[in-house]
Amino acid sequence: MAAVQVVGSLPSGQPREAPRQAIPERGNGFRLLSARLCALRPDDSSSARTEIHLLFDQLISENYSEGSGVAPEDVSALLVQACRLVPLNQNHLVSKVSQLIHHLLNRLQVIVDEQHLDFLLAYTISAIHQCSSWTHREILQALAALVYCNGSKCQKYLPELLGKTGLLMKLSDLAQSDPEVRRAAVHCMANLCLSVPGQPYLEEPYQNVCFQAFLTILQSPKSSDMDDITFCMLLQNALKGIQSLLNGGRMKLTQTDELGALLAVLKKFMFHGLPGLNIEMPTVLYPTPLPQYDGRTPIEPQQSESSASRPTLNKKKKSKVKPKKIQQGEEEEKESSGEIEAAPVTGTGRVNLHEGNTCCPSSLGVQSLPLDGSGAAEKDGVSSPFSSSSWKRVSSSESDFSDAEGGMQSKMRSYQAKVRQGALVCFLSTIKSIEKNVLYGYWSAFIPDTPELGSPQSVSLMTLTLKDPSPKTRACALQVLSAILEGSKQFLSVAEDTSDHRRAFTPFSVMIACSIRELHRCLLLALVAESSSQTVTQIIKCLANLVSNAPYDRLKLSLLTKVWNQIKPYIRHKDVNVRVSSLTLLGAIASTHTPLPEAQLLLQQPCSSGLSNSNSATPHLSPPDWWRKAPAGPSLEETSVSSPKGSSEVNSMLSLQLLALLARGYFSMTQAYLMELGEVICKCMGEADPSIQLHGAKLLEELGTGLTQQVPVFLVNKCQFIVVMFWTMMLNGPLPRALQNSEHPTLQASACDALSSILPEAFSNLPNDRQMLCITVLLGLNDSKNRLVKAATSRALGVYVLFPCLRQDVICVADAANTILMSLEDKSLNVRAKAAWSLGNLTDTLIVNMETPDPSFQEEFCGLLLLKMLRSAIEASKDKDKVKSNAVRALGNLLHFLQPSHIEKPTFAEIIEESIQALISTVLTEAAMKVRWNACYAMGNVFKNPALPLGTAPWTSQAYNALTSVVTSCKNFKVRIRSAAALSVPGKREQYGSVDQYARIWNALVTALQKSEDTIDFLEFKYCVSLRTQICQALIHLLSLASASDLPCMKETLELSGNMVQSYILQFLKSGAEGDDTGAPHSPQERDQMVRMALKHMGSIQAPTGDTARRAIMGFLEEILAVCFDSSGSQGALPGLTNQ
Repeated sequence: MAAVQVVGSLPSGQPREAPRQAIPERGNGFRLLSARLCALRPDDSSSARTEIHLLFDQLISENYSEGSGVAPEDVSALLVQACRLVPLNQNHLVSKVSQLIHHLLNRLQVIVDEQHLDFLLAYTISAIHQCSSWTHREILQALAALVYCNGSKCQKYLPELLGKTGLLMKLSDLAQSDPEVRRAAVHCMANLCLSVPGQPYLEEPYQNVCFQAFLTILQSPKSSDMDDITFCMLLQNALKGIQSLLNGGRMKLTQTDELGALLAVLKKFMFHGLPGLNIEMPTVLYPTPLPQYDGRTPIEPQQSESSASRPTLNKKKKSKVKPKKIQQGEEEEKESSGEIEAAPVTGTGRVNLHEGNTCCPSSLGVQSLPLDGSGAAEKDGVSSPFSSSSWKRVSSSESDFSDAEGGMQSKMRSYQAKVRQGALVCFLSTIKSIEKNVLYGYWSAFIPDTPELGSPQSVSLMTLTLKDPSPKTRACALQVLSAILEGSKQFLSVAEDTSDHRRAFTPFSVMIACSIRELHRCLLLALVAESSSQTVTQIIKCLANLVSNAPYDRLKLSLLTKVWNQIKPYIRHKDVNVRVSSLTLLGAIASTHTPLPEAQLLLQQPCSSGLSNSNSATPHLSPPDWWRKAPAGPSLEETSVSSPKGSSEVNSMLSLQLLALLARGYFSMTQAYLMELGEVICKCMGEADPSIQLHGAKLLEELGTGLTQQVPVFLVNKCQFIVVMFWTMMLNGPLPRALQNSEHPTLQASACDALSSILPEAFSNLPNDRQMLCITVLLGLNDSKNRLVKAATSRALGVYVLFPCLRQDVICVADAANTILMSLEDKSLNVRAKAAWSLGNLTDTLIVNMETPDPSFQEEFCGLLLLKMLRSAIEASKDKDKVKSNAVRALGNLLHFLQPSHIEKPTFAEIIEESIQALISTVLTEAAMKVRWNACYAMGNVFKNPALPLGTAPWTSQAYNALTSVVTSCKNFKVRIRSAAALSVPGKREQYGSVDQYARIWNALVTALQKSEDTIDFLEFKYCVSLRTQICQALIHLLSLASASDLPCMKETLELSGNMVQSYILQFLKSGAEGDDTGAPHSPQERDQMVRMALKHMGSIQAPTGDTARRAIMGFLEEILAVCFDSSGSQGALPGLTNQ
């Protein structure tokens, strides 16, 4: 509620002029009347009643239109005093005091405080009980004003009001004879349901009582004694009540019948009073993919011709006629001067007759719109406004009814429009209160489908969008449609109509595709016919939602083409909101299912004539590069003519966003304009507005990312020096200035991200001073106090340490390591997560350098820094999962990198033990699967370091036990695969430890192979084959390293599970590459060679006399090779091995 303006509060402390004395006089008038009222004492005499009547009339007639200096608590105190003066046996005075309560609270926008509310509620409730029925309407109006936004403070009165025999329940019942009393009672209930944020909601039992009461009212037909306007007001109150329950009360519609009943009445009243339409709805709508029932009452053709179309008026004639006073309730219809359109008789579109419209239908290419059906052009297209006599507002001298009748008709249309708007707003609240998967069960009840030949189109939200005479109602319908489409990508993804279906039934996928196609057709028709800029904006926003969620890769071509051709003229529309929404729609087209072949064709098309405004002198852009010349700066004509201040900047930002989306999704096309886009970026980053600089930096980042990802193709087709020139232009331009702009940290962070997207090959060819500039700026920005900047800097350093020209520079890597370690101790989780990722990248660099022939890097890298990195990584492994996943990756790399000279030092012994224990605990912990996967990967890296005492150190058994536990029991198969890969890393038998340890690893792998299909998660089944492949490789690896003392355990296991193991190993030998990244041999020949090497190793083992284990295992392997030999017909050395 708006606060009451205090008397005399003038700006700048200026003294009030003489004419302004009227304001305090009104305030003084209220205070004088209030003082006179407070001076009275209860008196039952005739003169006292007359004086009270007079005071009440004066208070009601007081002018409160401007600031009156009346405090809310003074109003509440006055009302309490008034009620105390009026005994309940005086019906006329009770009626008058009720009018006073209603008038003052509504006119002064006062919410009664809790101190006075209790007395006033008790008084009004008692008045309803004791006073005559003719006073009930005024008393209920007073009660509604009292409980408005006070529902949580009326708890003790709720049983008396909303109980089974409560006042409001009885007065709102269908049996109530007085329709005005019934409407007022429903109004009270709706105000009780209205909640205020931060205050308790209405209790659930009372919510259900009110909901059922509102629903019953909506389901009941209009009684014969109720006039149409009262009925409309009753419906509005019931709809507002349900909306309040769903919004503020957080009521959940869990029962299908309950939701279906609500949706049925909402659909019915969405079309209440719509000219030319009268539908009958079932009591309940049920979720179904099939078209819902909606019975329409037949209408005479003449009636349809005269009433189904929208009101039409010629603007020129209107300007010559003296404007008349607007009738009460007509303001809703006057909200837009653009409501001057005609609707066709049989079509669903409207033709704009607005004199000042930006573009005429011909410029939009209406005639060129392809028809989805095989009807005449007038059926699916836009009819001529002269093909029928449309309904017109005419002067009283030309009409067949009097002024009073004309005013009543206009008032009636206004109230009916408000009912339709209330139903739509209530539907919007319903959509937000239910799950999307529940909502889509009712898709066909509200979304149009393509009508069958000869049958009328189903009544849907698009019916309102195309035919409702009120622009506000049309906008509401579009908002509801947008809410339904928002987040519908998964539901719409089933749509498919790329081929002609000739079946006895229509598949669900085809039905959804038909709905999508019909939505496109209707929305484009509405766009052509709409004259209200606000509604045009809603249509384009709705199209953007549709484009963002529709699966165009599964639909026939031409849908996007129609949208593209229709929307281009609106980029230069006179209304800034239309221009903004148009660019948003183009952004949706550029970002949906990229790269989309249809969108690529559109980008290559020549510029059409519709792109230029008919009033604009802007020359047509040369094909096919119109898209790269979208409004990108205030210098362009369309962003500066007839635009409010700031609209130019908005257009520039949206244009830059569009270019960034094109660079992301269609880089193969944007790369041809790399230098031109570089000039745009430099210009934008040189602007004074930080927002435009920021969007310029975002575009640079997308271009840099595209160059990095497309580098093989790009460098073949274009010379590398172009990329170097591009980045040189950036670094010589405003990019360094943006990096050092501490006043705008978001811009700094975005500039860091852009700098990190530089192509490594391009960076190595930059001048030395530019390379030094990049590194120096990044190292310096790490000291920033802003967390966004620090996180972006840490990430950029993590990218730079992987550059080939920098990773062998010991000083550069060391500086980056120290900077990253500082960020790893930051208070911000985001900074620590980025720093941990960069530390993982930096340790990857250490491993890459270790694999080079030149040992100088390992020798020069500081041991103390290694120690520091290990300690920081250990601490980070105890952090949140976002940090931990990369911390364990870094630990594995660092332990792999350690040289014998490091391991021999006593200072490293303890830290190595701590590092491995950190990895073991992470492998076993119930953390995110990515964390455990990285921990298993890190453990495999540790096993690769031959200098570590693997097999003899105390932590050996703990590490193997952790991995065997994971490989047999982890729910995630990718983690199992990685643990099996780690178990097959050691290359020597002694690294596996004792015979018992070796046996435990062997048995765990056999058990894991047996359980490789045991999962309750269906998504894990796709990893079954990869898991078995890795386990089989690990088993064969163990066979190829086994000693004589290991064979008895292996023989025992094979006797129990030999058939199972043999079948899976045969599958392993016969299958090809599985696409895993574990390093397993991918070709059948390599796998066959592994088994032969294991068999050869078994033959070389010197077993004790009488030992049958070796012979049994060799027989097992020979049988595998024989079966594989027979099935494939391959030639090999099997006989020779058998003779051994």
